[in-house]
Amino acid sequence: MIKLDILAFGAHPDDVELGCGGTIAKEIALGKKVGIIDLTRGELGTRGSAEIRDNEAAKAAKILGVTVRENLNMRDGFFVNDEEHQLAIIKILRKYQPEIVLCNAIDDRHIDHGKGSKLVSDACFLSGLRKIETEFNNEKQEAWRPKFVYHYIQWKNIKPDFVVDITGYSQIKVDAILAYDSQFYNADTNEPETPIATKNFLESLNYRSQDLGRLIGVDFAEGFTVERYVGVNSLGDLI
Repeated sequence: MIKLDILAFGAHPDDVELGCGGTIAKEIALGKKVGIIDLTRGELGTRGSAEIRDNEAAKAAKILGVTVRENLNMRDGFFVNDEEHQLAIIKILRKYQPEIVLCNAIDDRHIDHGKGSKLVSDACFLSGLRKIETEFNNEKQEAWRPKFVYHYIQWKNIKPDFVVDITGYSQIKVDAILAYDSQFYNADTNEPETPIATKNFLESLNYRSQDLGRLIGVDFAEGFTVERYVGVNSLGDLI
């Protein structure tokens, strides 16, 4: 078993890169083991295909340097927050035993983002209940509850509860996002235009990070919301 420090979940391939790619790149550079779990293959997306996005996700994972990336093959657009789906995530949480979980925005333009956010959050709680029994490779899994669950920010401008300085890692984030060539702006493509396939959206990847960075006196930052208060050991831990 590979124990991870951080496990990032996304409803679709590219959600994690867009929402917290810089944070992941930075944490990996600091020596943390990070994994990504995609809930669906994004098969309902207007552009590309599930097979194309599989390849793009693998390329993006390599750029970020994550330890593992898995896809749970839930139904894009139609997965629900029920026992079956919760158990699938509980098995993953107990398999990798992350201290920190990052998941979709609590509310967003795409309905899967809010659904995925609540599904993963609920599974994080349930995973700590020992009377919920699961198996992996025919072996009983031990209960495991992550210490922290944070939600990254996506389409909507949700006010963050805290921000992470990603100065020095913003280009890695952009490179990982652009690995999804089928999904984003390309002047030479004949694919239909979508909200995330515009030049404006591509440019927004930087200006949101720059604006959050401006607010804390750094060049680039990513924002997160929390389910409980964030604590620090001392005032000196703040930047």
